[in-house]
Amino acid sequence: MRALCWHGVEDVRCDTVPDPEIINPRDAIVRVTSTAICGSDLHLYGGLVPSMMKGDVLGHEFMGVVEEVGREVPNLRRGDRVLVPFNIACGNCWYCRHDQWSLCDNSNPNAAALEKLNGFSGAGLFGYSHLYGGYAGGQAEYVRVPFADVGPLKLETELPDEKLLFLTDIFPTGYMAAEQCGIRDGDTVAVWGCGPVGQFAIQSAYLLGAGRVIAIDRFRDRLDMARDVSGAEVIDYARDTDDVVETLKRMTGGRGPDHVIDAVGMEAHGHGVLARVDRGKQRLKLQLDRAVALREALQACGKGGTVSVPGVYAGLVDKFPMGQAFAKGLTLRMGQTHVHRYLRPLLARVERGEVDPSRVITHRVPLARGPEMYRTFRDKKDGCVKVVLKPELRA
Repeated sequence: MRALCWHGVEDVRCDTVPDPEIINPRDAIVRVTSTAICGSDLHLYGGLVPSMMKGDVLGHEFMGVVEEVGREVPNLRRGDRVLVPFNIACGNCWYCRHDQWSLCDNSNPNAAALEKLNGFSGAGLFGYSHLYGGYAGGQAEYVRVPFADVGPLKLETELPDEKLLFLTDIFPTGYMAAEQCGIRDGDTVAVWGCGPVGQFAIQSAYLLGAGRVIAIDRFRDRLDMARDVSGAEVIDYARDTDDVVETLKRMTGGRGPDHVIDAVGMEAHGHGVLARVDRGKQRLKLQLDRAVALREALQACGKGGTVSVPGVYAGLVDKFPMGQAFAKGLTLRMGQTHVHRYLRPLLARVERGEVDPSRVITHRVPLARGPEMYRTFRDKKDGCVKVVLKPELRA
């Protein structure tokens, strides 16, 4: 089969690799009909996540049709159309039974390595390094899905892939980020980052009752989408202001936003001295994370508010304003998304027409063009906000 494979920093290739096979009775083989490049994939592309190996198949946002099932997968059969959560969960451990699927104790065969880094291991992830299990990803024509009796959601709807694909990751991620804020009717929410997760965080904040959402970014195409598609007020931090925190205070009568969401994560840009220091330390391998957006979010959040972090961080954060967070009585919530928890309720919202996830798509290309689209997505060229790859198309 054809698959997008990691060969080194900024080196992704469309290779021919062996077809996946059933190796456990709880496995299924899924023929991928749609997949996507995620902002988290760019951390792999840039070499910021350790334990990648040459030839690793990338991708964790995908859906498709079941081709084969193991003997212990009674809920699926050949021909079923399915959504597959990006995190892999066993369904039996304490965390799965308590609806905390991304913290699964049993799905990461390399848990010991992640425990050395973080003290504990979370769930295995598709296509996301050997720290997270070394599972082949879904930017491919076929993929092996472990614990298929638990993870994949069989679809009965006739809605097209483009309205459903992002239920596997970025829609639940944005929704959980907004839900973690504990939004009350009429609250003001500020969202750093107008990429795909930021767009869904904005839309989800409105679904949950926010009266006002303010979005911060520097790319005009993303800001336009945040305003025109997601309904946010926007701040272009590179042109509109030298001080995002003070601008947000002015926009909120001096209080600051009731809640804030960092949908940027470890590769934030920003400007000013601290942003330059972060970039230098990251280049010198003195730190993994550039935490400009997180610092601003903590500084801007109003007293008693919540700081929700769907953006990925990998290590220690320098110059964390802990004193401000303490003084303002802030609540911090973060973590990998419990996709399994949100699949059915968010599918229902899509079916009712409350949200159209396909509106964030800007590029639709064959799988073979994936390597060039990694560069386009990374560099924010050609108005690129979200790329969907179609294995069935030919370049």
